[in-house]
Amino acid sequence: MIIVPIKEGENIERALKKFKRKFEKTGAVREMRARKTFVKNSVKRRDERNKAIYRQQMQREEESL
Repeated sequence: MIIVPIKEGENIERALKKFKRKFEKTGAVREMRARKTFVKNSVKRRDERNKAIYRQQMQREEESL
């Protein structure tokens, strides 16, 4: 449960902004979207490997400049 303490005279929009920021940090929405569909472990590993290869290629390109 997320608790956002509100000071005396604090604007409600500011408190709502704090709440949204805390909620985003928990990662609840990201986890919900990830759980929406099942992804096989082999597909996860393949995606992670492809991302790592992409990152390495980008670093090599930066180093060569």
